[in-house]
Amino acid sequence: MSSLRQVSLVKDGHQFVFRYPEGDEESLIQVLMEMAGRTDVPFDWFDAAVLSRQVNDALLRRLDE
Repeated sequence: MSSLRQVSLVKDGHQFVFRYPEGDEESLIQVLMEMAGRTDVPFDWFDAAVLSRQVNDALLRRLDE
């Protein structure tokens, strides 16, 4: 059974929390990119990059273990 992972971002009074199953990082990155392209949410490409970095860093830490 895979573990549930989480990344989050607080920006301008908004809190974005994304939970995803370990091993499904690629799907989360896709969701982040889709959100960054939307104009109806205060989430931009920089925010997507920050959270993508968090996901990648966590993945690298797990690989080092």
